Amino acid sequence: EITSLLSLCGGQFSGEQEIRVNSPFWILNIPSEEMARGLMKRTVCAKSIFELWGHGKSAGELYASLKNYPTDKMLPYLQSDSTYKVHIHTFNKTLTQAQKIKKIDALEFLPFKGKVNLKNPEHVFWILEDYGMNPNDVPEEPIHLYFGRWIADGQRELIESYSVKKRHFIGNTSMDACLSFIMANHGRVKPNDIVYDPFVGTGGLLISSAHFGAYVCGTDIDYNTIHGLGKASRKNQKWRGPDENIRANLRQYGLEKYYLDALVADFSRPIWRKGILFDAIITDPPYGIREAPRRMGSQKETVKSVERSTENHFFVSSSYHLSDIFFDLLKFGAEYLVMGGRLVYWLPIYRPEYTEEIIPRHPCLKLISNCEQLLSSHTSRRLITMEKVKEFKDQDENSYLLDGQYMPYRGHNSFREKYFSGVTKRIAKEEKDNQK
Repeated sequence: EITSLLSLCGGQFSGEQEIRVNSPFWILNIPSEEMARGLMKRTVCAKSIFELWGHGKSAGELYASLKNYPTDKMLPYLQSDSTYKVHIHTFNKTLTQAQKIKKIDALEFLPFKGKVNLKNPEHVFWILEDYGMNPNDVPEEPIHLYFGRWIADGQRELIESYSVKKRHFIGNTSMDACLSFIMANHGRVKPNDIVYDPFVGTGGLLISSAHFGAYVCGTDIDYNTIHGLGKASRKNQKWRGPDENIRANLRQYGLEKYYLDALVADFSRPIWRKGILFDAIITDPPYGIREAPRRMGSQKETVKSVERSTENHFFVSSSYHLSDIFFDLLKFGAEYLVMGGRLVYWLPIYRPEYTEEIIPRHPCLKLISNCEQLLSSHTSRRLITMEKVKEFKDQDENSYLLDGQYMPYRGHNSFREKYFSGVTKRIAKEEKDNQK
């Protein structure tokens, strides 16, 4: 997320130190405070950003680092007519107030000239202490210390304010608010973009993009979901109300002006005319756990089910293999994204069989990032971000069939069976343990 947002702000990722996966603190080289503030106006992963004045693996190293920090960079924030306060944050350890005061007093060598104001200071400085990631083995002294001037906080409050629990219209697979914003950030969504979700459901992914000023639209094969009809997904509610729909969700957050429309359509069949271009495609395809992947069938095909959507709407659905969904998605992105536009989607994975070779590829799309979210001990899903780097030609349409890489992807089709086989084994093990 940070890498994508830096590129959106006009910067580029460059870490001054090796990324320590087992640490919540990260040193970045960002060219301006303005860019740092722009980054924090978007991120839901990062909590705060600071101008780093000094750091070290011990208090002595920290103080030596601070003494080497250029005085001319400090002085604008330490003037006699200014107010300030020093805040201490410890990760994986709780300090007493007396311990905190002692650590703050140890910084008296810094040329503070202003007055302390604990309620409304002009400048806030932080001591950040890292005590490692193991709560069962907390060291006596921190393994790393940082001191810096606070610049801005991230947007973590969006997770609560856009919580699905408070949302007007939800379904079985409505995307968690935090993940929705992370996906929009991976897609580098910006004001006046047009963002499309081909498996729109109840529109959860449209909301985060609209929050960032993009115009949003989507399609879904389910007539009832698009029109807000049928059975409700909420407990103690049997049927959906008269105004439970995607438009109402955006209206709830004051984002209705960004809503273009949602259409009932089968993603496996083309409906868009040539020349329609999207700035980002952000989606969560169905992978058969809570919602079955479906496409339109015909009476000649093996009929899986005939569903009655409303009084006058019938459709025959047939299975839509996961591998076909992903290839249709990549082909669509390659053809309908603007150059530099991004495709962001979730790919379900059976972990014992996972290798990077099973990530679907397309010659017009470059893989930008591949992040894992664990679902169980044996399954996960990967947040795949791809960027259009080459204009789509007719010969690219079925290029994935020509390079001999198609067969490994077919394994995605059995994800549902593998997922539930793991669940069945776990239940059997729990029952066996309970009988002992």
